[in-house]
Amino acid sequence: MDAQPLPTVIQGGMGAGVSRWPLARAVSRAGQLGVVAGTALDVILARRLQAGDPGRHMRRALAHFPIAGVAERILERYFVDGGKADSERFEPLPHFDLEIAPDREELIVAGSFAEVFLAKEGHDGLVGINLLEKIQVPNLAAIFGAMLAGVSYVLMGAGIPKAIPGILDGLARAEPVALPIDVRDAEPSDRFQVRFDPRAFCKGDPPPLKRPRFLAIVSSVTIGSVMAKKASGRVDGLVIEGSIAGGHNAPPRGALKLNEDGEPIFGPRDVPDIEAIAKLGLPFWLAGSYASPEKIREAREQGATGVQIGSAFAFCAESGYDPELKRRALAQIQAGAARVLTDGRASPTGFPFKVFQLPGTASDAQVFEHRQKVCDLGYLRHAYLREDGAVGWRCASEPEKAFLKKGGKPEDIPGRKCVCNGLMANLRLGQTRPDGTLEDALMTCGADLTPIVELLAAKGPGYTALDALEHVLGHPVAATSGPSLNATPTS
Repeated sequence: MDAQPLPTVIQGGMGAGVSRWPLARAVSRAGQLGVVAGTALDVILARRLQAGDPGRHMRRALAHFPIAGVAERILERYFVDGGKADSERFEPLPHFDLEIAPDREELIVAGSFAEVFLAKEGHDGLVGINLLEKIQVPNLAAIFGAMLAGVSYVLMGAGIPKAIPGILDGLARAEPVALPIDVRDAEPSDRFQVRFDPRAFCKGDPPPLKRPRFLAIVSSVTIGSVMAKKASGRVDGLVIEGSIAGGHNAPPRGALKLNEDGEPIFGPRDVPDIEAIAKLGLPFWLAGSYASPEKIREAREQGATGVQIGSAFAFCAESGYDPELKRRALAQIQAGAARVLTDGRASPTGFPFKVFQLPGTASDAQVFEHRQKVCDLGYLRHAYLREDGAVGWRCASEPEKAFLKKGGKPEDIPGRKCVCNGLMANLRLGQTRPDGTLEDALMTCGADLTPIVELLAAKGPGYTALDALEHVLGHPVAATSGPSLNATPTS
């Protein structure tokens, strides 16, 4: 590990495009770890370009992409000068498979590169990228794109990412790498992989790459111990995420029990053993209701290096939420009327998912029931072995007949929401359907709204990432020098 100082605050990955580059850049310039969400950056790049690329940010980043021809091909296919009409659909992307089509692979690499490049532009602070082990297929190309841009950290949760540290080593050496893929209904002896070859992608030697630090996001000492002792390479730290954190949560341990609102009940077995985690000997950060100086002090007293903060940043001015959605959500929080539900059925992954209850979004039962199901993004599909021995893909949120035909279980269907399309709609990048309607948003947030309430009282609904950071740390923070790069909501 190099001498680079470890951050006290990690700005969390709060969903695709919400932890966008202006937010990560603001936190990084203030001396902490700014993090971009790495999920679906290929779709986000393509849709930002089709929306006209306000501010020219995507084109500016692509102009620095170091592999000849890639940026030109992407711009030729997706850029719409002045932006597409609101009534026009975004161009759909083909679903990825174990063999990723070359043009899709280029889009994954370039999307990841662009987001990290813009977050790092004009300063030398720490920038990380947050990815999900659950979304396995695009991760190798996404990591490579982030490394091309000089990413400082890779963070990964939603599973046990044992293979990733060794993959970082391989990519830094410009070697071909492979990631084992989980395939349901397969025999234990079956082996399925997705592969990525840096030299094949670059059609020659890639630029020199530095291995980023790797942080595993875990919920228990058991998984932390697996990462510390059995990972394929060096693990540089752990983020210990509690059940009240936003986004996907690890399911409760033991028999599933629900409260009167249908939420999974977490018990003493779900509380991480911090003393045992400290004994693993790795730096660690605590996440889930740690957004205050007192909680940071408490974390450090338990041996933590610092904390990860999500929701306080998710609603700041620099986050990627559609400004109108953000305004409505903050009004609810300010009025004391906000509610965050830990929905055990919403996500097709089977992981509980925290949903901000906002009328007019997919959290609204009438809105949810009205939506015609379609699976046109496919990030949360899971692989399964078909009867013919080939790998197929299914999602409990896709049209029911298709899911059942692929061997899906009827009991897995009720209540499943299209998280993929909901997250795009959060960014004002939702798809226009054939009938002219737009996809419905699906907002996520941590259960503890106290820091947001306090920030609203002190700064108002336009509070910034720097305001949030100063509130968390309890003292003024100075940003490093560098130009202020404003971004429009779709940038």
